[in-house]
Amino acid sequence: MLRRALTPRWLGWFAVALVVSIAFVWLGQWQWGRYEDKAARADRIDSHYTATPVPVTEVLSDSPAPVTDEWTRVTATGEYLADEQLLVRNRPLDGAYGYEVLVPLRLTGGQVLLVDRGWVDNSPKGADVAPEVPPAPEGEVTATGWVRLGEKSLGRRMQPGQLASINLQEAAAEVDGQLLGGYLSLQSEDPTVPRPAPLEVPDTGTGPHMAYAVQWWLAIPAFWIFLVMALRREVQDGSERSPRPKKVRIWDEEDG
Repeated sequence: MLRRALTPRWLGWFAVALVVSIAFVWLGQWQWGRYEDKAARADRIDSHYTATPVPVTEVLSDSPAPVTDEWTRVTATGEYLADEQLLVRNRPLDGAYGYEVLVPLRLTGGQVLLVDRGWVDNSPKGADVAPEVPPAPEGEVTATGWVRLGEKSLGRRMQPGQLASINLQEAAAEVDGQLLGGYLSLQSEDPTVPRPAPLEVPDTGTGPHMAYAVQWWLAIPAFWIFLVMALRREVQDGSERSPRPKKVRIWDEEDG
């Protein structure tokens, strides 16, 4: 087997197996990383989602919030800046697309917190027409909800009063005041008024990524075992094959 394994053809197969093994290791690590990210997110949601709310200023500051603070349940008291309402386009809810409604809340301490009050469907006249939105309550209001991190910019130029994503820098350009480094996904308001539809409860599933990682890693020894068995089979077939008798020509015998 060793002599056969050192032939150029089999050395080529072993080189291919080595490259494939490295690729499978990388793919397994990639899937495992995705599993760890989703598991960490699920842990944050499980520990924060129903916890007793804390004042928002104990969690958020002018700097971007760290990922460990996401989904912290907080309360914020202030007055809505209803004239500076923003609509985020192409946001899904229950299989439909519409807008998420963002309204800045000026806190009693002067800071401004962006509040996602929920979702509204597109206007019957088309997505280019602003939909009707239940107005935010006037006067002092206490909002309770969950801290969310700002989203990446999609690099799209939108009409005034609309955003392509909940990017805090782009939102700050439309708002009078310095926004805190995260926004609030609204759970409830006091006083209670009609509001846009609440957003979906976050998914805490980790998906199939752990299983995919294990499958990629188990494929490595399986591939090598298959290769070695193929080599062994080829060697056995060669040893069992009887050599052909040498054909002697009649005139060779006569010449002899």
